[in-house]
Amino acid sequence: MHDVKERPTIVERAMLIGVTLPDDTTTNTRSLLDELRELVDTVGFGIMHERMVAIRKPQAKLLVGSGKAQELVDEAKAYNCDVIIFDNELTPAQQRNWEALAEGKILVIDRQEVILDIFGDRAQTKEAVLQVELARLEHNLPRLKSAWTHLSRQRGGGSMQRDAGETQLELDQRMVRTQISRVKRELEGVIQHRETQRKKRMTVPVPTCAIVGYTNAGKSSLLNKLTNSNILAEDKLFATLDPTSRRCPLPSGQPLVITDTVGFVRNLPHRLVDAFKATLEEAIVSNFLIHVLDVNSPEVDAHAQTTLSVLQELGAKDKKIITVFNKIDALWDEETQADLSLRYPDALFISAHSGEGLKELQDKMEAIVEADFAQLRLLIPHERYDLVARLHREGGVRKEEARDDGFYLVASIPERMLSTVQPFILQNSQT
Repeated sequence: MHDVKERPTIVERAMLIGVTLPDDTTTNTRSLLDELRELVDTVGFGIMHERMVAIRKPQAKLLVGSGKAQELVDEAKAYNCDVIIFDNELTPAQQRNWEALAEGKILVIDRQEVILDIFGDRAQTKEAVLQVELARLEHNLPRLKSAWTHLSRQRGGGSMQRDAGETQLELDQRMVRTQISRVKRELEGVIQHRETQRKKRMTVPVPTCAIVGYTNAGKSSLLNKLTNSNILAEDKLFATLDPTSRRCPLPSGQPLVITDTVGFVRNLPHRLVDAFKATLEEAIVSNFLIHVLDVNSPEVDAHAQTTLSVLQELGAKDKKIITVFNKIDALWDEETQADLSLRYPDALFISAHSGEGLKELQDKMEAIVEADFAQLRLLIPHERYDLVARLHREGGVRKEEARDDGFYLVASIPERMLSTVQPFILQNSQT
């Protein structure tokens, strides 16, 4: 795919800009700029300078006034920056205007492009790679005009050269639209294949749970702790993009499949919300959710709202949700937990690192599963040991005892198996 703009050979020195809009606050701008710093650090750029700017009214040409824009470009040059990164979303025209103001010497991008770059680097599965490619193509299409501004510098400014550039632009736009169609077709095929696999999995009705939450809240670490796994769990934003599922036996023996999902972030490019709906469908089809929050984050309420808002878009907000505050082993303010307990009375406080609070979490998970599974006492004949084995696979066997007349079990029974085990259910008076 053609580059959207003529990028410098090496981009490594960044200036970050956060613009406080009329309906926003400087506190929120500062918080988002801090988050942008983490995103940019994840990409690997050095941050040379940061600026916050408050405006009374957004300007169509540059978002800020022309005088302020020139001042910011001069600052970027003074700090030898080769990229300016806005926390605010820029239109394609605004990006072109900023780069023209910088005389083509400084690349200008926004938070959306940073997130797209991170997703592009981290995606592993075929589905995630296609989703990111689709989001990138759709993001780039309206920005293709700037890709051909270099023609005038290479060949001069005559009308013949301008016509050639315009013709090439049209060809390039057609090519990108063709690529978008191709990726959509491929993605449909991958999604259909995944849905087929899910239907096969649903024939063995093991309950499922999805871990959701803000990026870097400790979701992957929690999955590792609950399932004794060793999936990637780094102290970085978006360390995990592809959903990872692991089997987790509950204390009763009831099997449960837990899936780690991509982390959310404020101002996530809407294209990525749409592109990753298929991946996040694990949250939609699961029996319940574990919503993980970083207890030490000063923006924990905003992070919680971001996650719940995306879940609402996905149609999963009304599912049963266990809210957990993670990283209490690193709690830096003892009053924080008391305050959060008042505002989130049903929440649990845990540490995926030390294991603190995990017993309470497992008990709550088991209570939710058992509410959807019948608890029965069974006496199954010896010749039906196949049914005993199936109950071990698909239900939760709490107690098993071999007797002369068969196998005595106390078990959680999936609804779809109730008719099968009906002849072997013991009455209350039987033992």
